Amino acid sequence: MANFPFQRLQADLAALINKTPAGQRLPSEPDLAKQLGVSRATLREAMRSFETQGLIRRRQGSGTFVVGKVQALDSGLEVLESLETIAKRMGLEVSVSDLNVEIVSADEELASSLNVTADAKLTRVRRVIRAEGRPVAYLVDVLPEDVLQPKDLPSDFNGSVLDFLLHRGDALTSSRANVSAIGAPADVAKPMEIQRGDVLLHFNAQLFDANGKAVDTSFSYFIPGYFHFHIVRRVGGS
Repeated sequence: MANFPFQRLQADLAALINKTPAGQRLPSEPDLAKQLGVSRATLREAMRSFETQGLIRRRQGSGTFVVGKVQALDSGLEVLESLETIAKRMGLEVSVSDLNVEIVSADEELASSLNVTADAKLTRVRRVIRAEGRPVAYLVDVLPEDVLQPKDLPSDFNGSVLDFLLHRGDALTSSRANVSAIGAPADVAKPMEIQRGDVLLHFNAQLFDANGKAVDTSFSYFIPGYFHFHIVRRVGGS
């Protein structure tokens, strides 16, 4: 396998990344492509797998940096838990940055998801979740104003709307999520300090209360290398 050009390129990149101390910048794309004898397009394709593993991070206008590997957050998808709960169980420290809480008007998509009228007032909570100081997820929750208002969130809000609602005593029973891989849109890439188009795991979910009412619709974006999600399934017919 190592005789094939692309696999050989990945092996050369892996060796370069391994010998570069965490925090240091790799050579520029033109210089690195010339050094390795490949086109910049081929180089970017080869580097993408190292980005999804969390081994390197591209920063717009600054270059590509080597980062030390952090322990991945590991969770099954059968039970809905916040990232903060998962991290606490694993003994990892996470923090919140870029917190933005605001009132917005429901567009057609949000109105349908939350079963509210068009232009209904909603509370939107956007934030970056960091592990050991590095952005690993970007979370957006949108809730009807009668469920959550900006003034309801405490000054020490830990980043989890789910935990806040549960601790408040809301009767939450289920969640439905669609999971996909997407290229990072510009408004997500910037706060996560990645390049537009970089691969992210995307969860679009609805949270329901005991009456079956949708009380939250969320958009969660995860850098793949920092998360291990798994599902336990029974065998059909058993």
